[in-house]
Amino acid sequence: MLKLNNIEVIYSDVILVLRGISLEVKSGQIATLLGANGAGKTTTLEAISGLLRTQQGEVTRGSIEFDGQRIDRMRPDEIVRLGIVQILEGHRVFEHLTVEENLNVGALVRSNDAEIQQDLDRVYHYFPRLKDLRNNVSGYLSGGEKQMLVIGRALMARPKLMLLDEPSLGLAPLLVEEIFNVVRQINDEGVTILLVEQNAHHALRTSDYGYVMENGRIVLDGPADQLIENEDIKEFYLGLTQVGERKSYRDVKHYKRRKRWLG
Repeated sequence: MLKLNNIEVIYSDVILVLRGISLEVKSGQIATLLGANGAGKTTTLEAISGLLRTQQGEVTRGSIEFDGQRIDRMRPDEIVRLGIVQILEGHRVFEHLTVEENLNVGALVRSNDAEIQQDLDRVYHYFPRLKDLRNNVSGYLSGGEKQMLVIGRALMARPKLMLLDEPSLGLAPLLVEEIFNVVRQINDEGVTILLVEQNAHHALRTSDYGYVMENGRIVLDGPADQLIENEDIKEFYLGLTQVGERKSYRDVKHYKRRKRWLG
């Protein structure tokens, strides 16, 4: 469904952020993109959704294809109409609108009122709390409720591919579990998902395939069930040593990574 072919991204004509990224997301998959802050994960999503231009960024090399069609020169609204929707990091809602008005914003590219109402009911099925709050002003929601809202708003566009950026950010563990359960349900209903996460345990447990990014490059990839057993992933992203002792990530130096990570 989605292919990134050796893409390079530069900001403000001088700052090289992505250094030849290639990845694939197959139809019906959940693929996850892991990496520390600054690795280039969000930039990768924005390159796909077309939002780079709002940040003075540009794909300067390579190509991005969706269902066989090149999209890296398209406008963001054109990309949304193809079925790609990005959920931005940080629970970004229209704070002056009600919950239901926010959800209806997600359906602006659609015209069938009956289908829109059907999808609104679907969102309320996933997130009953939003139905209770549908007339409340969104700015007063909790962080978890806002995360539910932005996922619901994206679903109102009937995406084929959902780009989900850090859904667990700032949420309590029980809410994180709830959000990832919904992500799995959405995928089970046919929506392909590319997930950016720092919570490697939840991301890999949820995904079919994973990529690890460092310094604008893919340094490791493979099926999620294999990556979660990989000793490098355990040490550097799950905080576990080979004997099962927990280790603080900040105490692990970059130079200690095995050579195959940079091969």
